[in-house]
Amino acid sequence: MKTESYKIWEPGEYSYDHAFGFVPNITSYIHEDDVKRPCILVVPGGAYCVVAPSEGELVARKFYEKGYQTFVLTYTVNFLQSVPLKLQPLKDISRAVRYIRKKADAFGVIEDELTVCGFSAGGHLCGSLCVHYEDIQDESAEYSGISNRPDSAILSYPVITSREQAHRGSFIALLGEDASAEDLEYMSLEKQVTENTPPCFLWATATDETVPVENSEMYVRACREKGVPCAFHMFTSGKHGLSLADEDWANGVHMNPYTEEQLVSVMRKVHAGEVQVPERVRAEWEELEQQEKEWKVRVPELEVAVWPELADVFLKKWNRSQKTEA
Repeated sequence: MKTESYKIWEPGEYSYDHAFGFVPNITSYIHEDDVKRPCILVVPGGAYCVVAPSEGELVARKFYEKGYQTFVLTYTVNFLQSVPLKLQPLKDISRAVRYIRKKADAFGVIEDELTVCGFSAGGHLCGSLCVHYEDIQDESAEYSGISNRPDSAILSYPVITSREQAHRGSFIALLGEDASAEDLEYMSLEKQVTENTPPCFLWATATDETVPVENSEMYVRACREKGVPCAFHMFTSGKHGLSLADEDWANGVHMNPYTEEQLVSVMRKVHAGEVQVPERVRAEWEELEQQEKEWKVRVPELEVAVWPELADVFLKKWNRSQKTEA
């Protein structure tokens, strides 16, 4: 397995007020042979405030074992909830898809079998690219003519709607507390699906206490109305953030913290007294710290742990049907 990190933005192309030296990047998990393979770009969640290690390398390795070339995207987040992200994460994932396709031969990737696989807010980011890919143009001539449209998507307990069933924290980090109705509508993905939206595999649990399963149901309904191929698996129980939901996840295996690079950069500035933390955010940190202690006691959800197999079957069937039609 070849594992390497690649910055997706060149010097001068990227700026975010609280990046503090961080540059969005992808980390590869590539087979060391001459076989071209389908590709999965894994996009962890974290409410657009962090990029969760538990939904990165662990997932990439699982699909690597199934024969895919895989990558993990570490994108821009708003940890201090003070500088709204707006379109920056969407630009990051758009560039990542183009970057992989541009280097498809070097990476051993089949260019028209590229899947984005997102969790929670990362699912929202993947879904955003699926519905808004035409809006995100790349200013670099180097990527001119390279498509940023995913060929398919896996959305795991995704944030979808900005309306009644919304995960508010994700939208505050993304758009700010005073987001306009227009921006909220644009990022409410169930309202943005078109006939050209890529096929999608979704899964969630009926008991998700953080992102209600209705989010997934709304997206599935929109896909069906527009004739977009989709599959949806709602498992009977399981908390939010299950990742693979297997023994490796429960035991904390393969949770490399490289996805927290921007967080580390921000915290250096906080500890040095160069950046102030809003009181509201400090209170949320304390709450999250307590939750993290509880989450460290993980129990596998065997019913849920089958989802990678189901997704793999979905992707292979879809890719095979496309080749047959072509």
